[in-house]
Amino acid sequence: MNKFTSVADIDAALSGVIRHTPEAVTVLNEAALKGEAMDLLVYNAVFATSGVVRGTCRWIIREIGKSVGCVSASIHDLYMAMGRGEVSGMTVPAVNIRGLTYDTARAMVRAGQRLDSTAFVFEIAKSEIGYTFQHPSEYAAVILAACLREGHRGPVFIQGDHFQVNAKRYKGDRNGALDEVRNLIREAIPAGFYNIDIDTSTLVDLSFPTVAEQQHANFAHAAELTRLVRELEPEGITVSVGGEIGEVGEKNSTVEEFVAYMDGYNATLPKGTAGISKISVQTGTSHGGVPLADGSVADVALDFGVLHDISVAARSRYGLSGTVQHGASTLPDDAFNRFVASTASEVHLATGFQNMVYDSRHLPADLKADIYEWLKHNCANEHKEGQTDAQFLYKTRKKGFGPFKERFWTLPENVRASLSRELEDKFLFLYEQLGVKGSAAVVAKYVKLNVKAGRNLKDEIAAA
Repeated sequence: MNKFTSVADIDAALSGVIRHTPEAVTVLNEAALKGEAMDLLVYNAVFATSGVVRGTCRWIIREIGKSVGCVSASIHDLYMAMGRGEVSGMTVPAVNIRGLTYDTARAMVRAGQRLDSTAFVFEIAKSEIGYTFQHPSEYAAVILAACLREGHRGPVFIQGDHFQVNAKRYKGDRNGALDEVRNLIREAIPAGFYNIDIDTSTLVDLSFPTVAEQQHANFAHAAELTRLVRELEPEGITVSVGGEIGEVGEKNSTVEEFVAYMDGYNATLPKGTAGISKISVQTGTSHGGVPLADGSVADVALDFGVLHDISVAARSRYGLSGTVQHGASTLPDDAFNRFVASTASEVHLATGFQNMVYDSRHLPADLKADIYEWLKHNCANEHKEGQTDAQFLYKTRKKGFGPFKERFWTLPENVRASLSRELEDKFLFLYEQLGVKGSAAVVAKYVKLNVKAGRNLKDEIAAA
């Protein structure tokens, strides 16, 4: 794959496909967007040495999307329709893509096209942004390019997952810990992240005698960060905001905790300000699952009653869409249709797809060996006492996607195609189990495209 060294290189490579000036992009050959031209454009949006070239490629991708009707969007209005009881029977999958981002996103879109579904979310967590080397501007551009490559038209839901306040830092430097999240919000929204999950559940303090006191720091800072989101969101877009009451891996959430959070949150949020549209809860899962000595994953006792009871309270008392389940991708296949039965509105899926890539027979052995060797040297301080090598590698291999990003991206076409087909088959299964098959019409009914939002070329270059 060729790396552009100048904007002139972009123009030469895309001659006859698009024409651009610093103010606008004109699509000359829409069919060509589903071919090598888009592959080359997105590759340089990520790997070009020049920030000017990277930024220009990202801006062109977004402008092409606006031209053909494939743009970042907020799922807020669909979720509020769920809260009113106008939409039901689906749990929206939100997929964290840590590596092979372009190919994985394309597989998600193809699965959606085969099932007439657009109710799926591309997301990346605050922690993942760091170790996968995918900042918001890049991630959003890659997702949009993947959608365009597959001929998708309509909304593209890009989400910031676990925009989380670090509890340890908060104790010693409250404003510094909050600034980390504030600054990430300021970076993400202009990049097209019109869905953001605010996670201040790390600040819940169970040492207080009442549930309201336990949840106070959680709801107070969630309200403050929601206000920031509302100040930054583009005109005509209500960013979908999620809250969280129970940190994943800790004690299971209760309706009482949810009510305390919501009552405090609503009282703190300025009157007339749009609030959250969903609530994340803890039901017994942990991120990535619990690896056993041989590297396999332990079974999880997930309490679907928590999802159901809090979802009912969310809709009946506050008009929210329902609950969100985190850490679900490593659950057994027969668990996924239970999310719909529990009326959860969204489920987050990450590690299972990472595992599919690493454990696939199609992944070259030399790449996997090089990653594991890198982990042994660079993540040795994370090797806990009593942990087997298999457990250590299972827990840390997510951190191989960043340093080896370009090697993953430039795997032979046949290898990437085989990995992508495996992922697509899994997405097909999940979309059906989660009830989003045939959802395109209901999404189009409630989610309106805004083709005016987005930053200009100068700001895109600055962000690159």
